[in-house]
Amino acid sequence: MHRERVRVPKSSPDILDLLCYQLELPARITMKLKALMAVTGLALIALSASAPSFARTKAEISASADRAITRFYALNPTNKELAGKAAGILIFGRVTKGGAGVAGQFGEGVLRVDGKTVDYYSVTSGSVGLTLGVAHHSEVILFMTRDSLDKFQSSENWSAGADTSFALVSKGSGGQYDTATLGKPILGFIFHEKGLLGDLSFEGSKITKIKN
Repeated sequence: MHRERVRVPKSSPDILDLLCYQLELPARITMKLKALMAVTGLALIALSASAPSFARTKAEISASADRAITRFYALNPTNKELAGKAAGILIFGRVTKGGAGVAGQFGEGVLRVDGKTVDYYSVTSGSVGLTLGVAHHSEVILFMTRDSLDKFQSSENWSAGADTSFALVSKGSGGQYDTATLGKPILGFIFHEKGLLGDLSFEGSKITKIKN
């Protein structure tokens, strides 16, 4: 059966054209992929552009953070103990991740020190993969030392994955946390109502202070 193979333009071919040509994909599939990339790419750009400003009110962000920290404490008794020792807690109550092929993530949260909100932050990321649909989760980052908190507050566009003092906490054997991980200055948790999400990470996430 003859298939119409995509033709690579002689002038300025894009990466997707070349990839589809190498894979010998039919032209109709290539066109659908390009349309999908355009839509999801624009959505990702919109997410990134909106990061430094509020998408929700401060009251809405705080209420979402309150619900998330309550769920966080309920997941494991150790969580509340760790939070009580932390110099500061960054809480993203609702982080939305979605896309098809090109995935974007966006959420807004609060930084609390001594139980009081001191600043508001956004988290954004983008990746290319087999992500389909839209999902929501919560993120909590515990700054266990004053030094790690000070460095975070003085930074711009902080990336957890690039900070060597950061550790993503996941369940070990018997549902217990790894003691070596808990010794890190910064601890990160990604979770939903049923527990920690082991298939997600903070890699590629950018955390930015929201300007009033």
